[in-house]
Amino acid sequence: MPTFCAPDGTRLAYRETGTGTPLVCVPGGPTDPAYLGDLGGLSADHRLIVLDLRGTGRSAIPEDTSSYRCDRLVDDVEALRAHLGLPRIDLLGHSAGANIVTQYAARHPERVGRLALVTPGTRAVGIEITGATRRETARLRKDEPWFPRAYAALEAITRGGRVAGDADGDGEADGDAIAPFFHGRWDEAARQHHARSRPADERIAARFGAEGAFTPAATRAALAALRAPVLLLAGEFDVNSPPRAVAECARLFPDAALVVQRGAGHYPWLDDSARFAGTVSAFLAPTAGLSGTGRTDRPRTSGTRPSPPR
Repeated sequence: MPTFCAPDGTRLAYRETGTGTPLVCVPGGPTDPAYLGDLGGLSADHRLIVLDLRGTGRSAIPEDTSSYRCDRLVDDVEALRAHLGLPRIDLLGHSAGANIVTQYAARHPERVGRLALVTPGTRAVGIEITGATRRETARLRKDEPWFPRAYAALEAITRGGRVAGDADGDGEADGDAIAPFFHGRWDEAARQHHARSRPADERIAARFGAEGAFTPAATRAALAALRAPVLLLAGEFDVNSPPRAVAECARLFPDAALVVQRGAGHYPWLDDSARFAGTVSAFLAPTAGLSGTGRTDRPRTSGTRPSPPR
């Protein structure tokens, strides 16, 4: 696995899959990025360059553990771009990784070609997702056999002011209880994926959002001037990044397309790999259209209605 040096000397790893135009992928978690797989076959059209965030996967544990902070991780992405010798990069951020790449785009707008935010975290731009919104999204699954137990757990978590994985709670137990809400189908494949996607040391997650990690007002102001086209892809059933919150995030960009993938959860490439890969590939193509998603020619969300769930 290739490696490079971060600005503070920490040795970081990345993996490459597929051929074609490069796409730098920043995982969520923080966890082992292997959970991304090949993003539903996206590697058929693109050279996926997946970063192992510091302290995860095969990347080294830094001497300065405050460098786990989200804004500090932006420097690692820029170091990877320089290592690859690319003047600009297309970027994909999933979940918490979207907080990193949005801050990267705010800080280095000239280095971003296209930006894809997949079921994105929204802390970097100051969009709060309430417990009520999460529960409203969860109730779309009320006819599922596992719903009563999972919803009771979600109620306890969200009414207590927490979400699964908070450093002050039992993150693993929380995650197991509400795991069905993160998948469009709670079948054996989803169970196996959940088992492989355990979060890294919770101390890493706690430091990720430590004081100073996010400056929403400054990030929003910078993103308002971003010239790069942006795709925001939400899952219809995703309680972590509900479509309503992703739509609010989309309105922060001058040139953004919002797509809500019907029947999908937090990992839309698992729920319908062909639709997911087709949507992202169409966005990344030179014409940057979104044929088959209900949006074409890099439509803007500002002043228009976002595409409905499909």
